[in-house]
Amino acid sequence: MTERNQPAAPLAFHHPGHGANASTGVAICHGFTGSPLSVLPWAEYLAGQGFSVSVPLLPGHGTSWHDLATTRWQDWYRTFERSYLDLAGRTETCFVAGLSMGGAVALRVASLHDVPGLVLVNPGLSFYDRRVRYVGALKYVMRTTSPIEEEKPTAAPTEDGDYSKTPLRSVHELKKLFRQATRTLPQIQAPALVFKSSVDGVIPPSSVAMISRHMDPSRLKVVTLPASGHVATLDVDAPTIFEESAEFFRQHAADRVASESS
Repeated sequence: MTERNQPAAPLAFHHPGHGANASTGVAICHGFTGSPLSVLPWAEYLAGQGFSVSVPLLPGHGTSWHDLATTRWQDWYRTFERSYLDLAGRTETCFVAGLSMGGAVALRVASLHDVPGLVLVNPGLSFYDRRVRYVGALKYVMRTTSPIEEEKPTAAPTEDGDYSKTPLRSVHELKKLFRQATRTLPQIQAPALVFKSSVDGVIPPSSVAMISRHMDPSRLKVVTLPASGHVATLDVDAPTIFEESAEFFRQHAADRVASESS
């Protein structure tokens, strides 16, 4: 039985797929201090379209900031990579997708594996707060900080656990993940669809700018979301994300099958 003072971890989401799209997999990664709840409507929409979908719960997430402080970026990455590889082993083609930090994780997977494409929503590779450059030292004198929050969030709230504080050790791990994902951007050959909110108080525009600078522009499409904040998968423009990503997956899955059979 779960104790009252210990929030229950949001469960991972898995759907085996059905119909014409069952052989196409989509592995989705949630963001920093978030959980599968932040991308659940997206995952459910894709599952409804028949895709095979997997959304793992990353270590240190879905419980409390105390647990987050005991994990490293490699733990987050490897958990998602295992989820992707498991889904790829059960489908003909398997895409990666991610929200915020999950975008950085998906980018790194795409740089190391032969994915047919990736979809990112407000992907994180940089920070607004310039003090992050010193976080490697600050974490030894300041254990936690206040979480980054948008002034007027418009997305539906989710119950992800107790993340009323953010461990600076975890921010340092996030910084290292962003650095690794950025370094491997030139290795990505797959087409990418990126959604970016016009007003995002969490991730600066420089993150998408870095992706645009290092990836082949002929294989990159950036879609602006005019009415949503950072967690756009739960916001006004969510239907745009759902519909356009599903079409992207269908198109590029067909392209991959055609190229392999020619």
